[in-house]
Amino acid sequence: MPILFIMFLAVVAEFTVVVTVGGLLGVLPTILLLVAGTVLGGALLRREGRKTLAALQESVLLRRPPQKELVDGVLIAAAGVLVFLPGFISDVLGLLLLLPPTRAVVRGWALRRADRAGTRPFVVDSQVVDSVVVEPDRAHRDAPEVIVIPPRRSE
Repeated sequence: MPILFIMFLAVVAEFTVVVTVGGLLGVLPTILLLVAGTVLGGALLRREGRKTLAALQESVLLRRPPQKELVDGVLIAAAGVLVFLPGFISDVLGLLLLLPPTRAVVRGWALRRADRAGTRPFVVDSQVVDSVVVEPDRAHRDAPEVIVIPPRRSE
């Protein structure tokens, strides 16, 4: 129920700001500002999304936990939703989330909050091993299990 109330307040605030700006600047400039915010947000969204995807791939290749990249991806997705919603307040919030310094502040807050809550959903200190488990023969039940690790393929 509180979420519905917050959404209602957000819609009322957006509508109020759009009507106020429309009264001050006129209808056509207001529409052009809304479209310009969406176009600018789309360009930033594309650029930051590519950078974050490249950083995620790099962290996976280096076998380090991709917490920063995953949180950035979620924040960029949220910014994309905000930018494409009609209204000035959502555009400003979305554009702020697309800027790396602002996103770093929000990311730090989110990671600290997840640490305090103890619900950090990231795998830390893990190791991936490519292997095949070979079952011991039924006649050799006392024999230890054998794990065969195939040699790495050059790609």
